Amino acid sequence: MPKLVKLYLVSVAIGFGLGAVFVAMLLWFDIAGLGRLVLTSSSGWIAGLMLWVANGIIFAGAQFGIAVMRLGQDDDHTPRGGRLIPIRVPVAVKSKPGAPHRR
Repeated sequence: MPKLVKLYLVSVAIGFGLGAVFVAMLLWFDIAGLGRLVLTSSSGWIAGLMLWVANGIIFAGAQFGIAVMRLGQDDDHTPRGGRLIPIRVPVAVKSKPGAPHRR
């Protein structure tokens, strides 16, 4: 299996695991009455499943983004290139009609 596909699958698994933990905490602590609503309703399992899938997608995307950004090479923080030398550049300024003339 290619390394990038394996990285994606691992990130998705971690993301959906984090989504499950997040939804479990939402229901356990009854945030905004979600726990009571989901656990006492006859079709609450659908709401719980939808919460888990939606949060799993979000957490999986964030996890994969973090994993991809960590693939880059470490920067050794050494300066590259030459020295920068400031140069004066004259700029002609036109005044607006009726504005006082300044120099």
